[in-house]
Amino acid sequence: MTQELQARKNAGRFGGFAGLYDTVRPACPGYAAELLTRYLGRTPQTVVDIGCGTGLSALVWRGRAERVIGVEPSESMLASAIANAEGAPGAEFVRAFSDDTGLESGIADIVTCSQSFHWMEPFSTLREARRILKPGGLFAAYDCDWPPVCGAAVEMAWHALFDRVAAVEDKSTFVKYPKERHLKNIRACGHFAYAREIVFAHTEQADAGRLLGLALSQGGLQQVLRTNPALVEDELAAFRAAMDESSGDRILPIEFCYRMRLGVVGGE
Repeated sequence: MTQELQARKNAGRFGGFAGLYDTVRPACPGYAAELLTRYLGRTPQTVVDIGCGTGLSALVWRGRAERVIGVEPSESMLASAIANAEGAPGAEFVRAFSDDTGLESGIADIVTCSQSFHWMEPFSTLREARRILKPGGLFAAYDCDWPPVCGAAVEMAWHALFDRVAAVEDKSTFVKYPKERHLKNIRACGHFAYAREIVFAHTEQADAGRLLGLALSQGGLQQVLRTNPALVEDELAAFRAAMDESSGDRILPIEFCYRMRLGVVGGE
């Protein structure tokens, strides 16, 4: 399978549920943008967010950077991002893949991949990120752990559901790169003078409906529900029951636990 075909398959995994994704997924924490600005040492002029999805991660830079460019291969996700950015000065979006953004060399102070780097071939993506970064610029891949912190009973039901998804989904339809190798890949690619991991958490609110939506916003579960929902119906029913018993109609705090892998370009 060619790299381009792999990328197109991965992009297709996220078609058809952009509205749900945009409604239930966590907004990018402002702390992530503040942290990267501190490492950069100045207000960024241009931030490029690769794999921007519906814009949840790109639009956190409004008011924090002069210009933000979201790069996204999924047509439906990109349409949502453009709609969400309507009226936002300095925000623009392009349809492209991570290893060929079509952007000008040396344009970016910061390049981010939020909840997306594991869907990209790492070394060609890091090469492209370095090409568009300025000297002293930053690359950051950050993801939250699944599930969010929401209580043992719900979390165990989540794991049972997604263990089942992993066992039955058609793995020929996607290529996934291990998140636990992100830092090693950043260090091994040779494009960055310094790399490290940073861990933080972000609190949001959720009821049972949002927790169910978070599960349904996962591409693997969507694939199984499209092709053979009976394969996961027992586990999905058990997950619904655990949520109803745990929270019912109440809105409760949940924590998303993030891991950021950061690479710093040397000064030239």
